[in-house]
Amino acid sequence: MTGFFRRPRDRPGRASARPITEDVYVLFDSMITPAYAQAAAPATGPGGDLMAFLPMIAIFIVFYFLLIRPQQKRAKETRSMLSALQKGDEVVTAGGIVGRVSKLGDQYAVIEIANGIEINVQRSAVAQLLPKGTIKTL
Repeated sequence: MTGFFRRPRDRPGRASARPITEDVYVLFDSMITPAYAQAAAPATGPGGDLMAFLPMIAIFIVFYFLLIRPQQKRAKETRSMLSALQKGDEVVTAGGIVGRVSKLGDQYAVIEIANGIEINVQRSAVAQLLPKGTIKTL
């Protein structure tokens, strides 16, 4: 081969690459750990499989009582509040708008936010039901 892409061992007048010696094999053996076959796992006593799943079961129980159950309770309260919504109720929307319900439909509610100014919102956008007279105190 001639030109720029010649390998060093192909250069004229140079010695060829030196052969791999025992020292190199020892170096490779120390870098790569050998893999040995392992013996079969010892048989566990009665209930050993249950003990392996016990932490996972405990985590699920904790998640249920700290996350799932309170969220279901909050959703149930929101559904009951939206179904009990009536004309004249004072509400806060999810966007933070305070107003009085002037009309109700199956999916939408008309909320009066000032004298003569009404907006249409979805019933699910009503975030909180306020006590009567709250708007006058604002």
